Amino acid sequence: METFEVRTTSRTEYVEITRQVCEIVERSGVERGAALVCVPHTTAAVTVNEHADPDVMSDLMTALSSLVPRHGSYAHAEGNADAHVKAVLVGSSALLPIEGGKVVLGTWQGVFFCEFDGPRRRRVTVQVLACGAAGR
Repeated sequence: METFEVRTTSRTEYVEITRQVCEIVERSGVERGAALVCVPHTTAAVTVNEHADPDVMSDLMTALSSLVPRHGSYAHAEGNADAHVKAVLVGSSALLPIEGGKVVLGTWQGVFFCEFDGPRRRRVTVQVLACGAAGR
């Protein structure tokens, strides 16, 4: 398992982490299997979506903010209840297939870290899993 840091600069933002994830998979030497990308935080998430047009992720953040507004009738007193809800909706992990030693993503897909309570220093972990004895 490898961990890397993501630094965010605003309360809500997305950071493309495709390159870091792919490099970890390639270093692992695993030819066939899966990579589990996990964000060990309760107010952040990870997702796979379009990376060719940055407006897609911007639209996602706008939609999440509309669905779950920052200020509402939340019981959580720290002022970041919306961030917790958004993190649950997006999810804390993504499982990506590996074939031929590379992450299998569609032409338009990228892996994104989603910040909902920044700015912060965050961690992303990547666990590379080999498929059977022939995975290496």
